[in-house]
Amino acid sequence: MNETHETHAAKFSIPSIIAIIAALLSFTTGAFWGFILAVVAIIAAIIGMIAAVSPTVRGGLMSTVSLIAGGIALIAAVVKAVMWLL
Repeated sequence: MNETHETHAAKFSIPSIIAIIAALLSFTTGAFWGFILAVVAIIAAIIGMIAAVSPTVRGGLMSTVSLIAGGIALIAAVVKAVMWLL
């Protein structure tokens, strides 16, 4: 029996990378762009978590952290907007 096993290195998913970058950038911008980037981070994180179910894709933990950071950034953007209005 000649069994050959192909091994592929797991790769981070693009949505998980986009999610972490958008979450980090959302903290460095104003209320409007912070809100937009936080929403992008949350959506990309959800897509990244779904993609991480595949054994050849990594990034589930990074997507989870991005989802949490995106939620915090969303709250921060709302606080920035309220502070700007006052």
